[in-house]
Amino acid sequence: MVRRRSFLLGASALPLIGTGTATAHADPTAPPAPLDAGRAAADYWIRTMSLGGNDWHDAILHSGVMALYRATNDTRYRDYTLSWANRHNFALRSSSGNPHFADHQAAGQAYLDLYEDNPEPRRRAAIVREIDATIATRRTDYWWWVDALHMALPIYARLGRMDYGDRLYRYTRQRLWNNGLWWRDGKFVNKNIYWSRGNGWAIAALAKVLNVLPPESPYRAGYVNDFKQMAAKLAQVQRADGFWNVNLGDPANYPGPETSGTAFFTYGLAWGVRKGVLDAATYRPVAVKAWDGMLRTALQNNGRLGYVQGVGQQPSDHQPVGRDDTSNFSVGAFLLASSEVAEL
Repeated sequence: MVRRRSFLLGASALPLIGTGTATAHADPTAPPAPLDAGRAAADYWIRTMSLGGNDWHDAILHSGVMALYRATNDTRYRDYTLSWANRHNFALRSSSGNPHFADHQAAGQAYLDLYEDNPEPRRRAAIVREIDATIATRRTDYWWWVDALHMALPIYARLGRMDYGDRLYRYTRQRLWNNGLWWRDGKFVNKNIYWSRGNGWAIAALAKVLNVLPPESPYRAGYVNDFKQMAAKLAQVQRADGFWNVNLGDPANYPGPETSGTAFFTYGLAWGVRKGVLDAATYRPVAVKAWDGMLRTALQNNGRLGYVQGVGQQPSDHQPVGRDDTSNFSVGAFLLASSEVAEL
């Protein structure tokens, strides 16, 4: 039997709210409720790390922070992301040598979250200009690596530009999709290397897109089908401790717990169950097992989220992955997961 450890939020912790809120008679050995765990991870990052840049790393963090804000109604989280966006004047990164790069568009997701909270035109102006400029090129070959799906595809869906967004997606899918899983990029095609976080980017992208696509969208059925195929594959290769290995195709290839891919999978599967896209009897246990595994192993008592593989593109990068290895993008994924698991 796995021993449940106590969870100390510390003196600077926010009030506990949400499903399973602590009471005076709560079991001190019980795991924290999902939103409490999300708060702890967010608070640790806010307390110990700098505000950050506007590239994809921090963009994913703030996508998660805004999900936590929506789930808790705690304006401190929204204000943290607003401070970050104001620091960068709601602008996007750019590169003359690599225009319309999906990584540089990722901040637009958090900007759109802030726009939906308060529709000031400047909050969406830069991302609208960038997406329209991308469309104007008529090129569909921008997304040559699977990560790009998460960085940019949800933006096309939210801006009502899916006629073009779907063409970009089909370009990537034709080259990197293999029977429910994704190769990271062309270097890995026809190899038994299915990078966990790369697939995590993909299922999170599908969840975010399906969350906003209307039922009558001509693209919805295709995304639902891909989402279900991914879920089925992921359920087959989940570890006994709830995590997924860094290589979904080979559990012996750098085995061990890894949080970033696991957090994205938990988010996607929990969203699918909550929205009725996935069968609850089949996939709710998979999502809950993954969430419980992250609480037992990755989330430390002070809120630091460990066992995160660093920036890379394949299982061998930044190995070995250890207890204190963390990152902003993985915290963002964990916050997305906490907000969905809380609804289960």
